[in-house]
Amino acid sequence: MAAPLVVPGRPVPQGGTSERGATGGRPYLGISLKVLSALAFTVMSAGVKSLADRYPTGEIVFFRSFFAILPLLVWLGWQGPILAAVRTRNLRGHLLRSIIGACGMFAGFAALSFLPLSDAVAIGYASPLLVVVLAAIVLRERVQGYRWAGVIVGFLGVLIMLAPHLQFGGAGFASSTGALFSCLGAVCAAAATIQVRKLTGTERTGAIVLYFFLFTSLLGLATLALGWRMPDLGDFSLFVLVGILGGIGQILLTESYRYGDASLVAPFEYTTMLWSLLLGWFVFGQLPQPAVAVGGCIVAAAGVFVVWRERRLVLERAREAAAGGARAG
Repeated sequence: MAAPLVVPGRPVPQGGTSERGATGGRPYLGISLKVLSALAFTVMSAGVKSLADRYPTGEIVFFRSFFAILPLLVWLGWQGPILAAVRTRNLRGHLLRSIIGACGMFAGFAALSFLPLSDAVAIGYASPLLVVVLAAIVLRERVQGYRWAGVIVGFLGVLIMLAPHLQFGGAGFASSTGALFSCLGAVCAAAATIQVRKLTGTERTGAIVLYFFLFTSLLGLATLALGWRMPDLGDFSLFVLVGILGGIGQILLTESYRYGDASLVAPFEYTTMLWSLLLGWFVFGQLPQPAVAVGGCIVAAAGVFVVWRERRLVLERAREAAAGGARAG
């Protein structure tokens, strides 16, 4: 959801300029990391939602980004020299990615103040669909016909999810506002995904994530003049937890796209459906509207179909290669 703001390309974590040859053949590692990042972001979103009614969005963005730096520094220190890991050759690219990502974060957090957790997360499912489209247009990734079919079906599911929320005026104003913020967050998240994918062609994960957190912290801090509220100890602890979860999720997310194409890994964002449903029910006593549940299932089914078809193609190519080798022998 919302905070999901990054994604991939291919440089070697500890040196070199291209990671594609080293990691491009491990798509299932990328999928596993993506699932874990989705869980971390969903728990983080639940924390944001519990704070959204009491604190300004800019204040939440600041704490989420600032405390996310802590797990990042620990991770970088464990890997090796921190300064070498965050050295950059493309500060302008980081700034562009941070602006896009920050807009998505503001929009996503605002949506959580208007919508049930599961609804806000489900509408955000438009983002992986947009990643497939942008990956084909911007990154020139080869997207097979079955993936396009999955995208079309998925967008139909998104429209079904949006239908009950698009009731402008009166009692439906808050719901429609939340839906629009969710859509904006999805667009920004997809665009940030593509920008990060381009950055990882030359930049290391540490630099990509650190500069994003720093720039976003500054953007959140700039809203101080609009009025912040001093948190009590309990809320401050929740702010810290939200930031740490966001940092862990961001690292996992960035790494996941180093091991597989964006158009293959992105659909596993749909695992947030289960996490958001459980958290929304047990923590907030909220369940998704029937249309949202149906639309979310359609989007998830489309994503599962894409992955299943991808697996079939991999197996078929392996058999063909084996058969060709046997004939040659």
